[in-house]
Amino acid sequence: MSFSPTPVGPPSSRSVQEQREKWERKRTRTVRALVQTEQKYCKQLQLVNTYFVEILKAKGTLRQDIRESIFSSIPSVYSVNQTLLVRLENGDLGRGFDDFCPHLHHYVTYVDNIQNASKVLALQVKKNKAFRRFKKLQESRPEFLNCKLEDLLPLPIHRIQQYKHFLRDLSENTSPDYPEFQPLSRSVKLISEVSQRIQDNARSHDNHLQLRRVQRLLKGRKTKVEAPGRWYLREGWLRTVPPKGAEVKPKMFFLFSDVLLQAKPCHPLHPTNGDKFAGQRVYPLKDCTVDKVFGHTQSQGGLLSLTFPKAKLLLMSSDQEDINDWYYSLSSAVGQLKSRNTVVHQRDDLVRRPLRCFVEDQNNQTTPSTPPATTTPGRKRVAPPPPQTPSRPTTPAEAEGSASKRMKLTGGPAESESARSSCVIL
Repeated sequence: MSFSPTPVGPPSSRSVQEQREKWERKRTRTVRALVQTEQKYCKQLQLVNTYFVEILKAKGTLRQDIRESIFSSIPSVYSVNQTLLVRLENGDLGRGFDDFCPHLHHYVTYVDNIQNASKVLALQVKKNKAFRRFKKLQESRPEFLNCKLEDLLPLPIHRIQQYKHFLRDLSENTSPDYPEFQPLSRSVKLISEVSQRIQDNARSHDNHLQLRRVQRLLKGRKTKVEAPGRWYLREGWLRTVPPKGAEVKPKMFFLFSDVLLQAKPCHPLHPTNGDKFAGQRVYPLKDCTVDKVFGHTQSQGGLLSLTFPKAKLLLMSSDQEDINDWYYSLSSAVGQLKSRNTVVHQRDDLVRRPLRCFVEDQNNQTTPSTPPATTTPGRKRVAPPPPQTPSRPTTPAEAEGSASKRMKLTGGPAESESARSSCVIL
């Protein structure tokens, strides 16, 4: 009869030790992958900096402004990462990233310029014969391993995303007692901010492309789609129900963050606009109310009712899933507009109230013998509510929004700003 040897130490201490060993193995693998990918990344940066930036500068093939538009801050990024690589190879991760993060503004400059760099590069390849031959010659070098310049330029963007994941894994597998824990935690936060900026720029660029695409789909320039702060949401065919029982006609609708655009197809035999649409009407979503008339159950299709201050629109679809998607998209867009206006008005009210109280206190101090007739010192005068329209009951959210609008009308700059935005929409 044999017995297995009893392990030394209590079970709790063994489990803690096993967990620490597991963390250490993960950390070692992450450090190894970080160093290896950094070495490859620096070699690729060196190719761009040596065989393109420096040689182009010496030969004068491109003007300085065009060269800077394409390569932006590549030389600075390469210099910073060379220093970081030395620290990583020596195992000094905390100090390496502590010295690296103050130079992230070079990456921010590169991130903000990447879309323009792609456009300028494509234009030079198309029109500049000397640069096109130079680019082809450099890319044929064995060091490039069949990589094109278009493949190498986005590398700093991808590297920031990799840094975020590497540093997050390192901080999660590093004990808070280690001296590297605090520097790694700070670096995660700073690099995540740059990563978020990359994502925001990508979303903004995609949105710009969508707005331009919709603008090209519309006949003429009477309906302007591109506007500051406008976001493309969705598009699709819906049938409009006329108020007098006429024929139900399909229309193309484009939903943006602030307006709903209704368009009709042009005649297919038109010589130039056969595949385009003619804009019919633009509905601002600011004071819109979205209701689902029918389509709450698993029926065939549904009907949506959109109520605007001066119009009412009935939209119909035979696809249940499609009408539900439109309902949620419209409700979300209207809700975001109302919530954004409410936040702005509440902040504006909080800023103005102390100033008004201060002015009233000043008046009370200058005329102590004459008491105020209708107000109490330190209190804010409230304007009488406007008459309610009998069309439909007012919800609490709308009542709060109307009260905020009344307070905003007392200040000139805020009102003029909203008027400008509405002009842009219409």
